[in-house]
Amino acid sequence: MEMDSSYIVRDEAQLAELYPPALERSVRKQMDHLDEHSRAFIAASPMIIVGTQSGGAADNSPRGDVPGFVKVADDYTLLIPDRRGNNRLDTLRNLVRNPAIGLLFLVPGVHEAFRVNGEALLSRDPALTEQFVIQGQAPRTVIVVKVKEAYIQCSRALVRADLWNPAKHAAPGTVPSMGTIMAKHTCGLVDAKAFDEEAKARVPTTLY
Repeated sequence: MEMDSSYIVRDEAQLAELYPPALERSVRKQMDHLDEHSRAFIAASPMIIVGTQSGGAADNSPRGDVPGFVKVADDYTLLIPDRRGNNRLDTLRNLVRNPAIGLLFLVPGVHEAFRVNGEALLSRDPALTEQFVIQGQAPRTVIVVKVKEAYIQCSRALVRADLWNPAKHAAPGTVPSMGTIMAKHTCGLVDAKAFDEEAKARVPTTLY
């Protein structure tokens, strides 16, 4: 895709010419800690999107579990268990290199989201990992987030997406299966049908 470089926005001054100032309430809603309302939202959330970065690269990764799986240790600290995954460790490698982290909390049926930005470190302290034992399994590490910014996100994005509407769920066959995608992207290393069939039994039994 070719673009006319004269239209590329390159600095904050150009941004300010394109967008009106933020409403005062949008600025004032940002806090540097977690209050009782923040805690309630986090306690109801079974899904977060974790943003990290390292050098010139950035990454987003989903983390999901039972509602409240992210624990509020105090008004300035969150604890996130690192559950079983594919062991690429993209998020963890990034945090070891650069502690900057952004979290987006989602609650099914709620159109607003909650954002937390801060810095994180990884801990393998048994006093932390043992707080998250499920089915006899403790996470290998816990992401300890020091909160710097916390605020509610308005509903427009989720309302536009109509994300929680069951009528908008993708019809079967509309989205390629993971096996289909893996087979293509690994140049045949994975057999699509075998992968999809095996995942039906493997995933539910290896969540923790």
